[in-house]
This record gives sequence, C-alpha cells and structure tokens, in this order.
Amino acid sequence: MKTVNVAIMGLGTVGGGTYDILTQNRDYIKRTQGVDIAVKRVLDRDRERVLGRGVSPSVFTDNIENVVSDSSISIVIETMGGVEPAKSFIIKSLESGKSVVTANKELIAKHWHELERCAKAHGAGLYFEASCVGGVPVIRTLTESMQANRVCELYGIINGTTNYILTKMTEEGLSYETALREAQQLGYAEFNPSADVDGFDAMYKLSILSSLAFHTSVPYTSVYREGITRVTAGDIKCARDLGYVIKLLAIGRRNGDKIEARVHPTFVPVDHPLASVRGAFNAVLLTGDFVDDIMLYGRGAGARPTGSAIVSDVVFCAKRTEHEYTDFGISDKAGEDVDSSGDFTSKYYISLTAFDRAGVLSAVSKVLAGYGVSISTVLQKGSGGETANITFLTHEAGEKSVSAALAEIEKLEYVRSVDSLIRCL
Repeated sequence: MKTVNVAIMGLGTVGGGTYDILTQNRDYIKRTQGVDIAVKRVLDRDRERVLGRGVSPSVFTDNIENVVSDSSISIVIETMGGVEPAKSFIIKSLESGKSVVTANKELIAKHWHELERCAKAHGAGLYFEASCVGGVPVIRTLTESMQANRVCELYGIINGTTNYILTKMTEEGLSYETALREAQQLGYAEFNPSADVDGFDAMYKLSILSSLAFHTSVPYTSVYREGITRVTAGDIKCARDLGYVIKLLAIGRRNGDKIEARVHPTFVPVDHPLASVRGAFNAVLLTGDFVDDIMLYGRGAGARPTGSAIVSDVVFCAKRTEHEYTDFGISDKAGEDVDSSGDFTSKYYISLTAFDRAGVLSAVSKVLAGYGVSISTVLQKGSGGETANITFLTHEAGEKSVSAALAEIEKLEYVRSVDSLIRCL
C-alpha cells in the first residue's frame, strides 16, 4: 500500500480540523482509498497549541526549512490564511517538488497564476477545493463532472456570515447591526467583519469559480463587488411584500460571447431554490447547456467541512500519477471574453424618499424613461408627514443607465434621497 507523508502549515481552526480528520479517519481512508496518509510535520508558531491537540513534539516545527528539506514529505497542506507568509511557504514547497493543498481563497484569487507556474515548473500539484464554499465539492464538480457542458450561469450564496445576517434580518426582524453582533458572538463574523460584509470573501471565491466554470481568467479585479452594509430593515420588508428575499449573491454569467462576474445583494424570488438557503449554509447553482441545473448545498466554512474538502484534495493528489493544470492558462490579466465594464443588465429595486407632492411620480418616471429604464411595479407609502417612501421595480435595464438616472433623480426638487438600489434575480 502506498504511504504518503504530509505536512500541515498552520494548526488553527481549519488546520486543526484537517489534522483531526487525517488522524481519526486514517484507517478508514487507508481501507477505502488504498493510501496511507501520515502527518509527518506540523508547522506553527504556537508550540503549546499544537502539543495541546495531541501532536507529538517530534512532529512539531516552527521552521519552514524542516518541511521543505524533508524528502519524505510529498504533500504540504497550507491552512495559515492570508497572503504572507503563506505565499512564500507555498512557493518554497512547490520548488522542492512537493504538491500543495490549500484552503486560501485570497491567495489563490490574487496569485493563482504565479503558484500554478511554479507548480508546473517543478512537476508538483496545486489543489484548492477547500478555497471555495467549504465542504461543498463545487470545484471538483466543475473540473471533473461538467466536462460535457458549457457552463452558462453560476449563482451562489458563498459566504455564510452574510447569509446568517440576512436570514436573521428576514426571519426575526433584526437590524443589520444587531444581526452582525450576534454573528460575531457566535464566531461567524470576525471582530473586523469587512472581508465578509463588504463582499471581499465572496469576490475572491467568485473569481476562482468563474475562471474554472468559463475556462478563462476572471481576476478578482474584474468582479463587481458590493456588500450588505447598506441593506436596511425597510429593504427586507419591501422584498417580502413583493415576493422576494434578499441574499448576497455571487453571479457568473455567459452573456453572449462575454463573461460577467458580480457580487451584490440581490432580490431572489421566494420560490427560487436559493431563497430557501438559510443561516450560515451555502449553495451554488450551476447551469450547463446540456445538463441544465445542478445545485450543491452544504456548510461553507468551519473546521470540519473545510477540513473535509482539504483531505479530499490530499487523497485525490496522493492517488494521481500525473498532475493537471488549468486548460486555459490562468493569468492575472482578464481573458478577452471577460466583461470588466460593470455595465451588466438586471432588473432593479429602487427605493427613494420624496416630499409628498403631486407630480413626484411622473417626474421620476420621466427621468427613468429618458435613460431607457421602464417600471414594472410602483409602491408608495406615506409616512404621515411631509414625505413618502416610493419603491420601484424595473424591467431589465443597463447598470450604467440606472446609475445615471438615479444621479439625476437625486437632484429633483421634490426628491429628498435615493435610499436603496438592489438588483433583482
């Protein structure tokens, strides 16, 4: 039986979960997969934390050279997070001919092209299933199960923190601030939650998934990004009244001969499969030209789900006789078929506050019509005072046309403020 020695770099939450799976399920993996995977080294700065998990002192190291110089180690698992020193350690590992398995979505999104080039040059593998959607096998589905199809669309709830916050706002009527505090108390959100609530985490993941789905380079800089910090209780209520729920969606679409990628809050019809994805769960809906819709659902973060994806990659790597790389040659530059203009087409929810005067609706409608934006639904609610809330749902329109129209609407005499602009699925 083949024995494969691995090293784990970083024994925090995800690294610890990976270690537990590799040690507790070692015999099961050996019996079912025909490969014996042994943890030879654990690299970490905190010796006491590592030893406290039951790791042997002879396995612990705080020096990367003890990993890369050990010829018996063939796979290095990176669970440190962040860009540095993770990037430098991965490159050292690849240069020594060791394959790398990583859960680091930011690093892959920003430096995939460098890491793959290094891996190819030294005959090593680079695997990153765990970088996107935790334990949900979306990358393997794209690369190993969808070969017969041109992927047309990819819609995903791929950040559990924001989905938890929006679920609480929707189902319990919590404010954004209260829901965020609860998410922080439960460990779903960091003390500085920007990576999640401002959409960076989902942006990195969508960059990776869109590149794989559409076989072209979709750098994270080409992904339109908008977070959930401006979603209000009023928006949540309007969505419900109109038959929608609000989700932070990651959207990749093949639009004619162009690819668009965007992350933003979205009105999702209540009967859509993604509308029922609650709490910290994630889901990805893939549409292929022949297979039609495939939906993947599960836990998108955490020690065990992410560790499960990492160990899956380790087993996959260990059983390969030859490593494969992207068929399109990943680059830091957007592919020629990637639309980076941000002028995508959508339906829109627009909410504004206006002085309760005759002619406001017609003035707003006239401006929208002037930019080719037609209205499908209008709701007006008076506040009992001098102002009223007016809500519009539009037919499909261009992003830049809508933005230009709203800039003009804000200048209208009787419009006090444009409060919300949310795209509709």
